[in-house]
Amino acid sequence: MSNPSPPQDPREERLAEIRREAEREGTVKQRGVRPAGAPFPIASAETGYYGIPLLKEPAWTWQIPLYFFVGGAAGAAAVMGAIANATGADRRLVRDARFIAASGAVLSPALLIADLGRPERFLAMMRVFKPRSPMSMGVWTLLGFSGAASATAFAAFLRGRYGPSLPLRVLENAGEAASLAFGLPFSNYAGVLIGATAIPVWNENAGNLPMHFAASGVGSAVGLLELAGHQKNRALQAIGLGAAIFECWEGYRIESRQLPKLDPLKHGPSGRLVRAGGVLSGPVPLLLRLISGFGKGPRSQNLRRIAGLSAIVGSIITRYAWVQAGHASARDWREPLGNNDKTDG
Repeated sequence: MSNPSPPQDPREERLAEIRREAEREGTVKQRGVRPAGAPFPIASAETGYYGIPLLKEPAWTWQIPLYFFVGGAAGAAAVMGAIANATGADRRLVRDARFIAASGAVLSPALLIADLGRPERFLAMMRVFKPRSPMSMGVWTLLGFSGAASATAFAAFLRGRYGPSLPLRVLENAGEAASLAFGLPFSNYAGVLIGATAIPVWNENAGNLPMHFAASGVGSAVGLLELAGHQKNRALQAIGLGAAIFECWEGYRIESRQLPKLDPLKHGPSGRLVRAGGVLSGPVPLLLRLISGFGKGPRSQNLRRIAGLSAIVGSIITRYAWVQAGHASARDWREPLGNNDKTDG
């Protein structure tokens, strides 16, 4: 005579019932049981977790947008200086481009450390090397670029003061090659960094932000070189034209896309900043450069100075505008901004 089967555990019976319902209906409509006094937060689209928003606003201070600008201009200047040196361009242009790159190599870590608050926090970021982390790769790119750009400018300075020598030539050439390698990603990595976040207005533009920031950096680097006295350089004029045309296209792309998550780029204080930066980076320098043409007269040179200054100011405003748009997007993740400016202030 067989032994009777032990009584089925009620919890197992309930689990089997849920499985049968899932197989039959394709979904489970029964709600789970939340243990009394459990620490699990109740989340909703309206309140987030315990009333805390699901998205956190960027904790960056004013130094970070300025750091983005300085890095973009310095990286682009390093690339232009290396190309100018390789093609036998004006030596004064090469020197000034290297000086801009070296200045950015010094200012960039200072601005980043100022935002972090304590130097040891910057050192802590270099404890790991994560190729899949934009922030980790950005820190190492900054480190490589700063060392290379500084070494190039220092070697060139010693060569000009004490004459050429083999060690200085090796240091200068190696530093310039490294500046070229690190300068290009350093000029646009800020776009990669903010695009990799969960903030809607940044994430929606993840594919285009690196190119946008790179073009803005090129325009500002050209402007700095022209203000340094290179208004007659036809290559700089052509590069500045290209950067301005791209910025005009970027402005059109932003205005033409009708998505609620892009509202911070069009409405409120952040929208006004985005448009101001776009106009100063695109249409204004483009018009001035088209009027000046490729002439070398005083009028053409003055127009290029103004175009370069406009591109620099527009580039700075653009960085601050995108950061402010990120703040607005994080605050208003529940619904589009529409025309309600108070949600962005």
